[in-house]
Amino acid sequence: MTKQHINHISEEFLSKKTYACITEALGTAAGSEKLYVNIDRIPPGCHSTKYHSHSQQEEFFLILSGNGTVRLNEKTYALTKGDYFAKPAKQNIAHSLYNSGDTDLIVLDIGTVEQEDTCYYPDEDMYLLKSNGQRRIVSGSDFQQEWTTEPDTDGTPI
Repeated sequence: MTKQHINHISEEFLSKKTYACITEALGTAAGSEKLYVNIDRIPPGCHSTKYHSHSQQEEFFLILSGNGTVRLNEKTYALTKGDYFAKPAKQNIAHSLYNSGDTDLIVLDIGTVEQEDTCYYPDEDMYLLKSNGQRRIVSGSDFQQEWTTEPDTDGTPI
């Protein structure tokens, strides 16, 4: 472990996915295993992520600069430098940040790293299931309501 500086983060710790948000994975770069510590740079007119909740992951957000909004469980709140909020685990708190300003919205995003987690995307009724090192995407309409884990309930006589 060595001291590092935010202005010299290696390219391998920058996430530039298909959406516009750029994430600097500071915690990973520093060797953190149980917490992630990210700087998210959200361009004007863009969202941080799709609106979603986590079953296991706890998150904390601090607005470092810029202006935007956060959608939390169907309510929208204005955000500006110095605002912060937490999203505790296991409470189905759906969230997404949006940059409504004219400069990058820069957010300190800290959370727990969970090997098992279910993300629910209520606007699309989709689930992202993380389990046993795999990721699966399932539509809410695909869930079977009739299936059971009970061994003797399939109607077959004993």
